[in-house]
Amino acid sequence: MIHNLSKTNSIFATFLAEIRDAEIQKDPLRFRRNLERISEILGYELSKKLEYEPIEVKTPLGIAETVKLKSQPVLATILRAGLGMHQGLLNYFDRAESAFISAYRKHSTAEEFEIFVEYIAAPQIDNKVLIISDPMLATGSSMATVYKALLKQGIPKKTYIISAIATPDALDLCKRVFPDNTEYFIGGIDSELTAQSYIVPGLGDAGDLAYGEKC
Repeated sequence: MIHNLSKTNSIFATFLAEIRDAEIQKDPLRFRRNLERISEILGYELSKKLEYEPIEVKTPLGIAETVKLKSQPVLATILRAGLGMHQGLLNYFDRAESAFISAYRKHSTAEEFEIFVEYIAAPQIDNKVLIISDPMLATGSSMATVYKALLKQGIPKKTYIISAIATPDALDLCKRVFPDNTEYFIGGIDSELTAQSYIVPGLGDAGDLAYGEKC
């Protein structure tokens, strides 16, 4: 199931517009914070799908009946661009375990590349809820490769993918790789890819905009 937040008018659209805006992007602090806010909202919407259990909380004046998460998810992200979105999720799922995966494109030509996973630090994910965040889902290759690498840590009972901007091609690839019950929380869907597999209109290179250009 794909949840596309751009289909509903809300303050979320402002944050998405700002990370796309070439002028506003010149402020890396604001760019990072907007990624966080986008991720917080996507995480909030996702939280409605999780399992809860009833609890009682003692207040100074009595007992309040409420609910809490049955279990904490594992939050996984792809270095380095995903760090801003990861922080947004941690702001809400503050007791969650974290997984970090270093994945990069290795180009054979300007248009052709493979995805390599260089580093992974992750807890066991067997029978846990797994949430993977990445600002951009261009081809879906990085997300698919990272998921396969994470399976060495176990089989999650449910997987969610969070992304600011995705393409139909990327979502189609993920549907072929991920379990059928995987859900996608996406800020917006752009239909065009360049020959070098960059999203149009997209926003540019999220990692460079957040943390500076790499050599």
